[in-house]
Amino acid sequence: MTVATQTSFDVVPLTKHIGAEIRGLNLGDTLDAATIDRIHQAWLDHSVLLFRGQKIEQEDLLRVTEYFGPIGPLGRPAKFFPKGYSRLLPNIMMISNIRENGETIGALPDGEMNFHHDMIHHEVPHNGTLLYSLEIPSYGGDTLFASGYAAYDTLDPALKAKLEGRRALHHYNYGSTQRGVGGVGATAQAEHPVFRTHEDTGRKAIYINRLMTKLVIGLPQEESDALLEALFDHSEKPEFVYRHVWKVGDLLIWDNRCSTHARDDFPSDQRRLMLRTTVQGTVRPA
Repeated sequence: MTVATQTSFDVVPLTKHIGAEIRGLNLGDTLDAATIDRIHQAWLDHSVLLFRGQKIEQEDLLRVTEYFGPIGPLGRPAKFFPKGYSRLLPNIMMISNIRENGETIGALPDGEMNFHHDMIHHEVPHNGTLLYSLEIPSYGGDTLFASGYAAYDTLDPALKAKLEGRRALHHYNYGSTQRGVGGVGATAQAEHPVFRTHEDTGRKAIYINRLMTKLVIGLPQEESDALLEALFDHSEKPEFVYRHVWKVGDLLIWDNRCSTHARDDFPSDQRRLMLRTTVQGTVRPA
């Protein structure tokens, strides 16, 4: 491993509203403070960063995670995924459908996954998530990212006025990938603002999601359901979304404070293996 100083790299937007590719960096190198600061600013500017063609070890992944803040805790009770974490470095979760003796070696193994914010069901959600690809299927398993900023900025003013200042309840059954389906017997829930102000950028984003948001606090269930469905549909409009088609060696980091993400289905008989870390949250959403 070498130490890079004053590293030059390019920031190439992926869509109008969300995502940028960082070109010209080897994340196996230890980067200097000025380079790290520029990467962090690009993350705040674009919400999702893509690094292609990386060949990094687990120790490198943890080091890169710390460029964006303290490493977050595992995020779910480890006893429910006894093989779903790196044996060497327990802060790394394996996302995989690979099975050994009929048991999956990783979490969230199969199928598509509804749009969601990671850890929104906790009192202090994680700021970010990193995902590094080791094995991918021949097709499918794409990850979609939607901009909460763009969704908020273009929201109907009447709907925005009705929900401004309100809070929502978020509930998650660990391991579930579809709303109201699955899970492994452990749950968590928390309340947060419907519209979140990002503490670093000062921008507002829609902060509800189809997988985990259950209720707008203080509204009858029927009215809440109708409003949430309208927000879900608006937030997931194609013009706000970047679809990532994975290649081996891709590393993505996304900002959970201002974006949601989802997963396409993929062949169950083809292997998929990702390594996941998180950036710990520092404040309660406001």
